[in-house]
Amino acid sequence: MWNDKELSKMVEGGIPFTMATDATGKVGKKYDVFSKARGVELRGTFIIDPDGIIQSGSVLAEPMGRDVDEILRQIRAIQHIRASEGTEVTPVGWVPGKLTLNPGPALVGKVCDTWKE
Repeated sequence: MWNDKELSKMVEGGIPFTMATDATGKVGKKYDVFSKARGVELRGTFIIDPDGIIQSGSVLAEPMGRDVDEILRQIRAIQHIRASEGTEVTPVGWVPGKLTLNPGPALVGKVCDTWKE
């Protein structure tokens, strides 16, 4: 309902990934985002790759909204890294079309020389 009635007005076509609700708190407890004291889940966002590995996670206080554009940026970065088979990494603020980095010892201490926004 949140996606259909609200997010679709803020993000053209709604968000392109599944959101879930957990009225029992069962999933929230497994991901450690359930506030026992308040009886509600905090705003947990977990990006899980096709292999079932959590690639990104964030937990915000209940009244704080999430940034859908940042979540989508992270998904695109994870997809890019996966497609490169780990030969590229995405620096801070990376978006598709921007320069990536090649990880390794030669990069240590030279990121600013190699990548400039």
